[in-house]
Amino acid sequence: MQRYLPEPAYRHGSPALTAVLLINLGTPAEPTTKAVRSYLREFLSDPRVVEIPRLLWWLILNGIVLNVRPRRSAEKYAAVWTPEGSPLKVHVDRQSRLLRGFLGQAGHRVLVDYAMRYGQPSIAATLSRLKGDGYTRILLLPLYPQYAASTTATAVDAVGTWLQGIRNQPEIRIVRSFADYPGYIEALAASVREHWFSHGRPTSSYRLVMSFHGLPRYTLDKGDPYHCECHKSGRLLAEALGLGQEYYQICFQSRFGRAEWLQPYTSATLKALGKRGLQRVDVICPGFPADCLETLEEIAIEGKAEFLQAGGKEYLYIPCLNERDDWIRALANLAASHLQGWPTLTAPDPASLELGALRARARGAPS
Repeated sequence: MQRYLPEPAYRHGSPALTAVLLINLGTPAEPTTKAVRSYLREFLSDPRVVEIPRLLWWLILNGIVLNVRPRRSAEKYAAVWTPEGSPLKVHVDRQSRLLRGFLGQAGHRVLVDYAMRYGQPSIAATLSRLKGDGYTRILLLPLYPQYAASTTATAVDAVGTWLQGIRNQPEIRIVRSFADYPGYIEALAASVREHWFSHGRPTSSYRLVMSFHGLPRYTLDKGDPYHCECHKSGRLLAEALGLGQEYYQICFQSRFGRAEWLQPYTSATLKALGKRGLQRVDVICPGFPADCLETLEEIAIEGKAEFLQAGGKEYLYIPCLNERDDWIRALANLAASHLQGWPTLTAPDPASLELGALRARARGAPS
């Protein structure tokens, strides 16, 4: 049995090439019960995601979860699906293309691609393609601002599994997290300021709700830094906005199962604020750099209904960073800081310069 994947033909004198690989969680291929079941099977079978005894979880997953959840989830995916496909995949694809443009403007001659931890394009297939195309240096940039074993670590696990089957391994670097990265915090703050400019900034009876993805409580007890990094990001965002503690709330969404998760829960928080008759809440999801099911359906739709039905007056959702110029610029600076020492700097890419000129003309700025 062959232990290693076949190596591409060696080309003497070929320059060493560098790639930046964005990694996100993943998405079903279609908003159908069958596609969602396939996606959830891969996702929920990961021992990093569900840390309970394997046999017990196998029985629960295959006996209950995969027979009940896919249909419900498919209906939710259908509510946010776009003509181009899954919102998450659409945004990550655009982010990768824009990031290459920003890095090219800065003179970095690199390829930028993306992969999904679950679903397609897979990490293994994407890395194999990059290696086959001659990329010998790869910077991994998981799009999880706050580190968690069930997100960042499992993406790195997938890369490690792929590396085990490679004879001539590429050089790998990893961006572990960027919970307090100034460019990321400022892009979040700018998105809130623009929202306030459009909708007004309330001075009383108001909360900015910062909703992060939840994790089981035991992850914190076992040493996962995710909870602390979420609170740090939230505190830094509030400071950048000049918000006192009485005007913002950090909470956690997407609870699954009956076990205790990180608290306070977003759903319970929104209901409680609604019962108090709060005039307005603005909700932002700082842990999601791209809109997806959890933001567009769970927060923008379900969260709004919960707040208003409980007695709240006005509920506004602030979109994720998606393709904002300031966010992609921050991502480019973050990547560039981790590319140091690799010979990527050359003359700026003409195509990237043209992209920048077109963007500047669209904003009315001189090119």
